[in-house]
Amino acid sequence: MDIDVRGPRFGAAVTSVVLAVTLITGSVWLLAWQTLAFALGTAGGVTRSPYGWVFRKAVRPRLGPPTEFEPPEPPRFAQAVGLAFAAVGLIGWIVGPAWLGSAATACALGAAFLNAAFGYCLGCEMYLVVRRVTVRAK
Repeated sequence: MDIDVRGPRFGAAVTSVVLAVTLITGSVWLLAWQTLAFALGTAGGVTRSPYGWVFRKAVRPRLGPPTEFEPPEPPRFAQAVGLAFAAVGLIGWIVGPAWLGSAATACALGAAFLNAAFGYCLGCEMYLVVRRVTVRAK
């Protein structure tokens, strides 16, 4: 079942704020929260992530009906990519080196911001490339 395109974009906006505050404050706890949010979005899909839940319960009822839909697989893959970067960020900040934590978090922030501000989902585009390559390889 296809999903409302505004949901993942809302999630990307919240993610951008969380990751920006994480970089500004150096809060490992905020990055741990975001890592958990990515993990839930990867496991259950973006509609079952914490930000997807907020969108569904608090934001979407205030908007008009959706006019654009997308398949759930690309945003779910994007959540997995975000999870990988957030996990590397956590490792960098907890175990070291700290620059690795900052760099991985900044990469995740950059991707989330692209989606939030411009509607360009870098992880979704990666999903499409992976699909094309794996289909050709068969």
